[in-house]
Amino acid sequence: MKKIIYTVGDATKPEGIGSKIIAHICNDIGAWGKGFVLAISKLSPAPERAFREWYANREHNDFALGAVQFVSVSSDILVANMIGQHGIRASRGVPPIRYDAIETALKTVGEKAQAENASVHLPRIGCGLAGGKWSEIEPLIERQISASGVPVFVYDLP
Repeated sequence: MKKIIYTVGDATKPEGIGSKIIAHICNDIGAWGKGFVLAISKLSPAPERAFREWYANREHNDFALGAVQFVSVSSDILVANMIGQHGIRASRGVPPIRYDAIETALKTVGEKAQAENASVHLPRIGCGLAGGKWSEIEPLIERQISASGVPVFVYDLP
């Protein structure tokens, strides 16, 4: 089992050679405009456009907690829009993060990374606006991605 590699840098500028997947958390109400998605939008307009279209057509697709949408932003980088947040605000003291949905999405990302021989790059997902705890998320990443030998890089901004 590979260990998660922690690095200081920008997850939208993934390190290394070969195919890369930048994974991040999205909400289930179609909102895009705060947090890490702003950095994703600077990287490319394609992930936001694809997310908004996915949400708009949700009656006819798989848009739901736990689903993942892969969007190509360059010849060697895919962005994984993972739906792991219910709404955008805490409700009755419960933060919007949904750990089970994140685990389901991470499994899909891990399978895609294996199929594409790609590494996975992400910030500390779910720990900002979603209100999650890294101590809960790190084991999900280890179990669903690292355990299969896929290199995972977690970025902290300088």
